[in-house]
Amino acid sequence: MPETSRRGLLFGTAAVSAGAFLTACTSNEPKKSKTAQNDRPAADDKPGKPVTIGFAGPQADHGWLNAINENAKSRAATYSEVTLESTEGSNDTAAQIGQVKTLINKKVDVLVILPADGKALTQVGLEAMRAGIPVINLDRIFASPQAYRCWVGGDNYGMGLNAGTYIGEQLKDKAGAKVVELAGIDNLELTKQRSQGFADALKNYPNIKLVARQAAEFTVESGQAKMAQLLQAQKKFDALWNHDDDQGVGALRAIQQAGRDEFLMVGGAGAKSAMDAIKADNSVLKATVLYPPSMAASAIDLARALAQGKGVGGLAELEIPTNLTLYSAVVTKENIDQYLPTGFS
Repeated sequence: MPETSRRGLLFGTAAVSAGAFLTACTSNEPKKSKTAQNDRPAADDKPGKPVTIGFAGPQADHGWLNAINENAKSRAATYSEVTLESTEGSNDTAAQIGQVKTLINKKVDVLVILPADGKALTQVGLEAMRAGIPVINLDRIFASPQAYRCWVGGDNYGMGLNAGTYIGEQLKDKAGAKVVELAGIDNLELTKQRSQGFADALKNYPNIKLVARQAAEFTVESGQAKMAQLLQAQKKFDALWNHDDDQGVGALRAIQQAGRDEFLMVGGAGAKSAMDAIKADNSVLKATVLYPPSMAASAIDLARALAQGKGVGGLAELEIPTNLTLYSAVVTKENIDQYLPTGFS
């Protein structure tokens, strides 16, 4: 979270002559109103009123999803007045709806939900909101803005944009540069957004052409299989963007088995394995574009502030924001030490 101290309001003072002052007092001009100030306290680390947060997270069958659950639990544990009612986590839509309904019946103060399917869980989000329980919607967005008070998530388009810009800058002086893309699950909106951002970035570099694209499934096995296909089809290229660091483990395996090293690779999400490889600088992997699981910790912070009627430190607003989109930083050997502690297993 940002620093907890509020920005001071600076008021300039103007010297006013006695005559001008008397004229102003006797004229028909309305008196200038005092500048409005926000005196509501910002959220900070000091204990406030007791808060119970319901957390319905995903099934931890992927490194990033496990990190989401761990970030939520560890952040809640730092607040002595926060009780976290956490579900087991499920990728089964019906099961997760049941879990959220249980949390609603327990009358938790705030709900934090990362839905297995945003569209399918929209109705239960609406149910919570109508019951007076505000919802922090994490990452996979509900179909209606009425189903949540605040959405917190990553920037999928920004991931692609920043990955493409990084690759573009590395290859901008190379004529006829060729790039390949190892995408995620193609029927997911997030994959489409990542690919669109990547394509838009490459438009700024007319010397670079995307020559091949394969969709994998966010697993080590699919990454290895699909990367092997790309390597067989493309005898030479200059850069690879892989959407996900978990499937990137398999992609690197395929690359090593093929004995290829003529290109640079950029990963996605920020797994510790990818960051370790970047730091070691002993493979084609030179960067990863973050999709931070720390968003779950931020969601807990916002849920706590919401339940305690506080704003956000560093902002003048009385309420927490409606949307919070995290930035997709590009992590390279130059800044790896800064981001390495955020890497997830």
